[in-house]
Amino acid sequence: MMTPPWPRTLDTSSERARTLRHAANQDLLQDRYFEQSELRSDCVPPVSSRCDFFGATIQISPTELVKRHSKERCGIVTESIYAPARSRIELRYDAPAHLLVLYEDGVRGDGETSIDGLPPSRLRNLANKLTFVPAGHSYREWHEASAAIRMTCIYLSPARGQESIATDTAYGPRAFFEDSIVWATATKLKNVIESNQSESAPYFDALASVLAHEISRSGQELSWPTPATRGGLASWQRRAVTAYIEEHLDEQIPLVTLARLARLSQHHFCRAFKRSFGIPPHGYHLQRRMERAKVLLSDRANSITDVALILGYSFNSSFTLAFRKITGQTPSEFRRNVT
Repeated sequence: MMTPPWPRTLDTSSERARTLRHAANQDLLQDRYFEQSELRSDCVPPVSSRCDFFGATIQISPTELVKRHSKERCGIVTESIYAPARSRIELRYDAPAHLLVLYEDGVRGDGETSIDGLPPSRLRNLANKLTFVPAGHSYREWHEASAAIRMTCIYLSPARGQESIATDTAYGPRAFFEDSIVWATATKLKNVIESNQSESAPYFDALASVLAHEISRSGQELSWPTPATRGGLASWQRRAVTAYIEEHLDEQIPLVTLARLARLSQHHFCRAFKRSFGIPPHGYHLQRRMERAKVLLSDRANSITDVALILGYSFNSSFTLAFRKITGQTPSEFRRNVT
């Protein structure tokens, strides 16, 4: 059990008083967010995927030091949390939902993060890091923030996630990892949840499904053997290459460009990439392109021609062939099957 050195007396300065007043106002806003999310929900998840998320979000103490607000949609909750600089806070989480944390900003002078199944971490610079806590695991964290901490928490129903991945896939806990693909999808999902637009329901479902896949995939990547034993890419090489591919899904990426990012010859890069990902670079690029296509097609505001152009295809026929090769369906068939 972590025992951070909490101060026994509180600051009574005028700045402290303003903080308390602001926190009280934030509590009122938070109540309004909860009311709005319940009133505006445009879909009802199956009973098996429901969870009392609003009663099972992260517990933070002291509560008056933080600002937080939450939104819910179809069994997924997103929560924004802000802790000011020079604050000391403790976070605790025990609930039946998966938790994905995006640390947008934050530096702690001292602190510790503990998750069941992992050794404690005392990492100080939290910015741009991700933490994943599977359902059934305990999560404890305390910070002495030397710079303001901003984090987004996404609470995912285990039932909803299991619908989107293989039944034998098990999520594992991870602390302070980097994955630009997971980060981008999680951010898009948060934006859709906060937008409260009923017409984006298919887009929301597709994003939730893709995020479940990507969290599972990210876990597999982190468990890969090191390049020294298998000849694959190093962690920094995988991050650099996948981030570049994700940013250029609408382009044809020359092999030499990816090889230069990894600082390898083209021959050695192709061999190492396939050992790391199980498919050649071109195949990985195409798969990611079609995952993006699924998300775009799920938003019926986008025509199939629009999706093809967004992804860099000049002709619908070329896009249709590529999409069918990866998914086994034409874009039209996929769109008809999106519920």
